[in-house]
Formats: sequence, C-alpha cells, structure tokens
Amino acid sequence: MFLLGVPDAHEPAGGLAGWAVDLMGSLGGPGAALVVGLDNLFPPIPSEIVLPLAGFSASKGVFSLVEALIWTTAGSVFGAVVVYLAGMLLGRDRARGLVARIPLVKVSDFDRTEQWFAKHGSKAVFFGRMIPLFRSFISLPAGVERMNFAKFLSLTTLGSLAWNTVFVVAGYLLGANWYLVDEYAGVFQQVVVGAVVVATGWFVITRLRNRRSVDARK
Repeated sequence: MFLLGVPDAHEPAGGLAGWAVDLMGSLGGPGAALVVGLDNLFPPIPSEIVLPLAGFSASKGVFSLVEALIWTTAGSVFGAVVVYLAGMLLGRDRARGLVARIPLVKVSDFDRTEQWFAKHGSKAVFFGRMIPLFRSFISLPAGVERMNFAKFLSLTTLGSLAWNTVFVVAGYLLGANWYLVDEYAGVFQQVVVGAVVVATGWFVITRLRNRRSVDARK
C-alpha cells in the first residue's frame, strides 16, 4: 500500500511481481488475463504468485474483485485452449518435442501428465487445473487425444475458476501482504491431490461393487 507516495515494504517493485502489477495497472482486466494466460504457455510462470497479485490489484481499485475473477479465468481458459489446439495439430511426438525446447521444463513432466490423463481422463482435466505444471501440460494430451472440445472447455473453465477464486480472493483480502499466499499454496495443492486420490478410489470401489452385483444376478 502507498502512504504519502512511499511504497509499502511488500509492494511489488520489480521482477515478475512488479511486471505483473504494472501490466495490470496499465491494461486493467485484459492485463490480468494476459499474465495468467502465460502460465499455460510458459509453465515456469507460477500462477500461485500471479493470481494473488490480481487480487492485490483489485484491492487497490485497478478493477473489481469480480472483474479480477472473470479476467483471470478467461486468461486461464484461453491459454489452455491454445495448448489444446497445439496438441491436436502437432500430435504426441511433435508436442513432446516442443515441450523439450521450453526452458526450465522437463520432458518427464509432460510424460507424467500424459499418463495421468490416460488414467483419469475428465477428472485429470478438472483437477489438473489446480496442480502446478499439470495445469500447463494437461491440455496437451487432451488435444492429442482430441477430447470432446465442449467437455474440455467446461471442465477447464470450472477447474480454473475454482483455483483462481482461492488465490485471487486471498490476494484481495491480504492486500499488501499478498506474498503470504505462496506460503500456503502447497497445502492447498496437497488437498487437491488428496481429493483426486479419494475420487479415484471411490470410482474404483463403485465399479467393483456394480460388477459383483451384476455377477451375483447371473
């Protein structure tokens, strides 16, 4: 926060945080969408930092909280769609080769995401929006496998909105202390992973019970 023209000690002044806040201040909501969209196209940009900054900018009156949520979600979805189309047009091998050229990114990250998508399908697209790196890569195998686009779009939108809401609102409420959000990001991510495990276990158990019920009737 600013007091008599002097920035608070935690006011973003440089680096990624300063650049993101400046861009949002200059372009408003579209700037927030652009910054968040880059998280999908260049995974090393962490949304756990960018999203609280959108909330912080909203707390300063750059745009409203609702606008922050709308624009950041729009940016997430747009970036995901670009990656989905890349996977669809390039195919697996060329998409994997493209990932290998991205600085600070490992091909093994793509491989794990691909395996996760093959195993969980729709659930991977929804929950993948809430897990670092998976969030950026999950759209590639969805595109490669030509997942139904309407289904992909709806799951991506819902997953992105859920993830963005947590971090944007936290940044909005914390204001100049937005940086504290990052300290708890790992906890939230663990909750999401736990939810995926529980959902998968419930699905498997339900399938097995149904199969036994059918076998018992024969």
